Amino acid sequence: MTSESAEVAGRRREQLRDFLRTRRARLTPGDVGMAAVGRRRTPGLRREEVAVLAGVGVSWYTWLEQGREINVSAEVLDAIGRALRLTEPERAHLYLLAGLNPPRSGGTRGVAVTPELRHLLDAWMPRPAMLRDRYWNLLAVNDAARTVFGYGDTDHNCLITFFTSARYRDTHPHWASVAPAVVAAFRADAAHSPADPEFRRVIDDLHAVSPDFAELWARHDVGVPGQAVKVVHHPEVGELFFDMTTLAVVDRPDWYLELYNPRPDTGNGDRLGRLFRLRLAVSA
Repeated sequence: MTSESAEVAGRRREQLRDFLRTRRARLTPGDVGMAAVGRRRTPGLRREEVAVLAGVGVSWYTWLEQGREINVSAEVLDAIGRALRLTEPERAHLYLLAGLNPPRSGGTRGVAVTPELRHLLDAWMPRPAMLRDRYWNLLAVNDAARTVFGYGDTDHNCLITFFTSARYRDTHPHWASVAPAVVAAFRADAAHSPADPEFRRVIDDLHAVSPDFAELWARHDVGVPGQAVKVVHHPEVGELFFDMTTLAVVDRPDWYLELYNPRPDTGNGDRLGRLFRLRLAVSA
């Protein structure tokens, strides 16, 4: 974490003291599988019981809870978090109060996309929108994203599609100039979790099938995903220009919404509307 003044550090340690005391007070020995011994003047676990559960010294835990200026490690904080049955947000809060950067969430793999998010994607029609995770796996796309960008049922990761789909490359006239920034943005995401096997799988899979990706990955360029202009050459209506904005989903920390809005003063809205009228006529 960044350096802080003595006053700020003191306030942080005071909050750490109160936070640990309140978390300890809400648990009983029975909650954590321990036998209650002796009379208890105050509710909750005793400090020595938390220390035993966390595998740390009683004196050290007492100093931590008193807000003393002592060194702590991520491993010890995780042990205390487990002992106190902290939730994921509480565990991150403990890290911050102890002066450490909290680890990234363990992810939400296997969690179903909520109806509210699917409704948001559909409500963005006829503009393209999609939901992806931290590995750039596609979780949901709306019909406009399928129609405009050509995503199909076999497309499961937008980075892999970017480098392996000839159809996708053909519809993106600026593919070669955009590719370095795409790889740099993925490297920045992967750097947050260097030991994560899912990132490693995506990288290894692309190395095996895409010399373009392998060459760009070897550059070690790092970028930040952000607002960008996406240009697509659609075979039915010609070039379409979109402003792309990526938004994080607050209650799913490894999910991201990519929303595409037709650029104003380009006639894109008319062409996009014409494209979907053609599709509706074909399906009628």
